[in-house]
Amino acid sequence: MMLPDGYADIPAGKLATVVTSLEMAARPMLRSDPPAEAGFGLNRVAQPDLAWFRALFRRVGETYLWSSRLRMRDEDLTAELLDPGMETYALTREGEDLGLLQLDFRQAGEGELGFFGVADELIGTGAGRWLMNRALERAWSRPIQRFWVHTCTLDHPAALGFYLRSGFTAYRRQIEVLDDPRLAGHLPRDAAPQVPIIPPSGTATAGSAARPA
Repeated sequence: MMLPDGYADIPAGKLATVVTSLEMAARPMLRSDPPAEAGFGLNRVAQPDLAWFRALFRRVGETYLWSSRLRMRDEDLTAELLDPGMETYALTREGEDLGLLQLDFRQAGEGELGFFGVADELIGTGAGRWLMNRALERAWSRPIQRFWVHTCTLDHPAALGFYLRSGFTAYRRQIEVLDDPRLAGHLPRDAAPQVPIIPPSGTATAGSAARPA
């Protein structure tokens, strides 16, 4: 269904985000890595423990309201993580897990950058660029014809530009509507303070309605 031009109300208790899908059809030239003294390492976790995975997933994504793997049933998440077409990695520094990389090769001939991100304290250090280079190396070592990813407006404001600079090209834009995970208890109420909570019982403050520019 195509949305008409103009404003569309989102029910209270829900979030709406613009999702951009991007792809590449060949390995791009890698961007320069940060200096070796930055101390980044990559650890593949062949059989991720659910508690470990969810803790790292939250550490990387709570600021951006990542919640899908917090809501997933244990047995479903276990099956996904242990699928031979999935690869899960942790970016490490000084023995601490500070970044998450998941590569999904379950679809023949293509790879998906499933989850990708670094903890807030590493933003601006070059860790994301370093991790993307490792992702691209591993993805294109496989017999794939396409590597793709999607990002949304709930992610870090620089995420879309980062993917474009990394060699991806945008090909689709969608609107996703979802339950606010803070209201369901999957994330704390103070997560992502940049995204206000509008509970189902809330009422709009007088004069708060958006007006066309």
